[in-house]
Amino acid sequence: MAPSPGHPGHFPKPPGWVNRPGAPDAPAPKRSTAEVRGGSRASEAADRMAEMLGVDGDDEVTGADAQVEEAAETVAQVEEAAEAVAHDIDALGEVEAQRDDYLDSLRRLQADFENYKKRIQRQNAELSDRAAEKLVESLLPALDAFDLAMAHADSDAGLDPVYRILLGVLEAAGLDRLDPAGQPFDPNEHEAVQHEAGGDSPAPEVIEVLRAGYRWKGRVLRPAMVKVKG
Repeated sequence: MAPSPGHPGHFPKPPGWVNRPGAPDAPAPKRSTAEVRGGSRASEAADRMAEMLGVDGDDEVTGADAQVEEAAETVAQVEEAAEAVAHDIDALGEVEAQRDDYLDSLRRLQADFENYKKRIQRQNAELSDRAAEKLVESLLPALDAFDLAMAHADSDAGLDPVYRILLGVLEAAGLDRLDPAGQPFDPNEHEAVQHEAGGDSPAPEVIEVLRAGYRWKGRVLRPAMVKVKG
């Protein structure tokens, strides 16, 4: 503490005395307005940063270091999580590839099964048609017997209704009777066993059917036995 005037420890200052900066009795240096404002702004910024970081006063450095360590740990955790996600994505890609392979195999298997079903159905239909064809072919002599009996009998004697019923059932199943009298001769459907010369037509013509022919579902089951002229 500086001695007051009149105190034994107080000495008068000589003329021209200038207080040295930093001396105990030197007045505080005056700061300019800009320095005051700059210092105020810096202080405010520091306070705001401390508030944002959650530290104040002497704890600024320690708190900042702790937050840096915490941030580094967070970054490490994020990198580890990113690696785990990348690994999961790779595993998911492998699973998707296996799924696609299984789906392709399933589609091929389904297509093969559908083709197999169609082939079996086609074979069954062919077997059924062949069996029916054999049955109808075995009935052709009975139809021939009806034709001969009605052609040589004085009366139908009730044969015609029975014949019509039997022929109607067979025609409904796919049988067609070939009776080509008066038609041009067709070697694909007719069998010429007798031939007569003459005729105005340039092509041979069927003039008499000796035995009827039959077609089963569009295919000739038995050609008609005919007499041809021309």
